[in-house]
Amino acid sequence: MNNNKLFIKADEIAAELGISKPYAYKLIRKLNEELSAKGFITISGRVSRKYFEEKIYGETTRKEVG
Repeated sequence: MNNNKLFIKADEIAAELGISKPYAYKLIRKLNEELSAKGFITISGRVSRKYFEEKIYGETTRKEVG
């Protein structure tokens, strides 16, 4: 995985979390709804990698956890 990218896609989320691709899209929609409610512009089918990692792993990043 290339962690230098600003956004993460459903296939990457599915692989990372061991979930189905349709469920990964459901997570993306939920996270994008949260970001949109905070006034951020979102892109369908993608979510901010930083926001995804904060919501899944908490305040720490994967590098700190690993």
